[in-house]
Amino acid sequence: MRVLVVEDEPDLAQLVARGLRRRGLAVDVALDGADGLRKALVTDYEIVVLDRDLPSLHGDEVCRALREQGNAAKVLMLTASATIRDRVEGLELGADDYLPKPFAFAELAARVTALGRRTGPLRPPVLRHGDLELDEACLRALRGGRPIELNNKEFGVLRELMVASGAVVSGEELLRRVWDEHADPFTNTVRVTVMRLRRKLGAPDPIETVVGAGYRMAP
Repeated sequence: MRVLVVEDEPDLAQLVARGLRRRGLAVDVALDGADGLRKALVTDYEIVVLDRDLPSLHGDEVCRALREQGNAAKVLMLTASATIRDRVEGLELGADDYLPKPFAFAELAARVTALGRRTGPLRPPVLRHGDLELDEACLRALRGGRPIELNNKEFGVLRELMVASGAVVSGEELLRRVWDEHADPFTNTVRVTVMRLRRKLGAPDPIETVVGAGYRMAP
């Protein structure tokens, strides 16, 4: 899942980005409203974590522009103002959720995960495929009831394949949805990550390679 964090406090922006990356998400950062809007209009993000009080272009204007452009990203608006009126105004602009500052990262991560489940067809909080289980909220993978230790990229790749429910996901799409804007499009990192993931998941191999197309969960 691809997330854009638009926050003008660099330390907070990087803190949020690092935390979400540890959950297997691809996260880009913008430090002002104009850059955030530009990135959101050229990249298909599932979630935009949007500070309301931004320099160069106010968060309200970013949110309004996204909705006027028909952008489908779910918007989680952040603000230091916590009044009911502020929350209502944010939601009326087209935000999908609202979180006042200061916030606990665990709550922000839970809200991002919940919004992610609302992108595309609704999906359960625990993904299942055969004897595989993936709990997005708890960052836990099980096979046959046995815990599997995955790093954030392996977790992200497995999640994207399980969400696709047997449809083929290309290497390019995995790179876009699990890594970030700094990923080298010519790297073999996706292939290497899938190879490591297969080794950890064990036999029989639940991932099928579709030559020339990508990967999918085996029937």
